[in-house]
Amino acid sequence: MTSPAKVQKKVLRAARSTTRRTGYSSSTKRALLDNATQLFAAHGYAGTSLDEVVAAARVTKGALYHHFPSKLALFESVFDRLQEKATREIEKRIDAADDPWERAQIGLEGFLEVCREPQFRRICLQEGPVALGHERWAVAERAASYGIVKRTVDALLDDLGGANELSEAYAAIFFGAIRSSSEYVADADDAEQASAEVLASISGILAGMRLLPSLTDPHAEA
Repeated sequence: MTSPAKVQKKVLRAARSTTRRTGYSSSTKRALLDNATQLFAAHGYAGTSLDEVVAAARVTKGALYHHFPSKLALFESVFDRLQEKATREIEKRIDAADDPWERAQIGLEGFLEVCREPQFRRICLQEGPVALGHERWAVAERAASYGIVKRTVDALLDDLGGANELSEAYAAIFFGAIRSSSEYVADADDAEQASAEVLASISGILAGMRLLPSLTDPHAEA
């Protein structure tokens, strides 16, 4: 009969082996994503091959297919990771301020800074619609950005006295402006200049909105 001590040793060895395998798998996936990000940003989706990715990551093609069944799946993971990172960074900046108008300005500036970042600009704004298809890309853009826009707009409306029934309309309008702005910056020959133009335009809209004495629901009874 196996002693309890031997059983415990076997369990510990198995646990350590599982931990090592998990750690290796995680590091392999991270290496694939890191190198794929650099290659997609430099050469685009069509110009990047899986052979280049595995060579840069120093892993086998089998290791790549263990994590990603296709080149598109790899690109989607790179795309999603960049989107999630951008969302976290913008939310962190916004949360550092209390005034809703300052939060809106900070969020706008943070978003435009992200749009100018070379990897995000190339992969998420330029290559994303082509590789993923416009519908899938639009869904991903909304999932990443609409929540922040909606919360920001709701806070502005509250500061102006309510009209919460208009929040969906205002959020849709500002989300459309933000999305169009990202495309404007992405397509520009000079991203810095385009970003400055967007910042001045939307900042002007916010300044005018802030001067309103109050907002009321147009359906409310007089």
